[in-house]
Amino acid sequence: MSSETFGQSGGQPAPHSAKPVTSEEFRRACGRFASGVTIATVLDAGGAPQGLTVSSFTSVSLHPPLVLICLGHGIAAIEHFRTAKYFAINILSGDQQALSDRFARRGHDRFSGVEWQPGVTGVPLLPGAICAMECAVYSRMVMGDHEILVGEMMRTLVTDEAPLVYFSGGYRKLEA
Repeated sequence: MSSETFGQSGGQPAPHSAKPVTSEEFRRACGRFASGVTIATVLDAGGAPQGLTVSSFTSVSLHPPLVLICLGHGIAAIEHFRTAKYFAINILSGDQQALSDRFARRGHDRFSGVEWQPGVTGVPLLPGAICAMECAVYSRMVMGDHEILVGEMMRTLVTDEAPLVYFSGGYRKLEA
């Protein structure tokens, strides 16, 4: 970083008069970070599967093994994630774009006609995912217009297939 970005005094930001970025600028900038595509799943209070496509996923800690997802306050399934003790992260393979699109759309039963199996914690696991992580809720936080859900990984299933990747507003495939 140049001294124009950070002031001369020990890495402190230089004073500026720039306005915060717009939502459009924020999305465009963050879209330059290639990310894997996941579907977060949970069981609702009645035992029915719920889920949605989530691109805001990251590892947090090795000890204990923690991961996090960010969920918008306005998503239909937010209450199910708020009250769940367990959730799953299903990392999609390169040939699961249609599943990602299905779980990203609003206004329908995302699991209708979708094959799934319960993990040891009961959460829905999706066949064909290159990785399924069953997590116990470790922490919940509200940040801006999202909730951060941190989970302690209790169990994982991993394959060596190629992932589905999202970059600059579109899907991409990588070779395994």
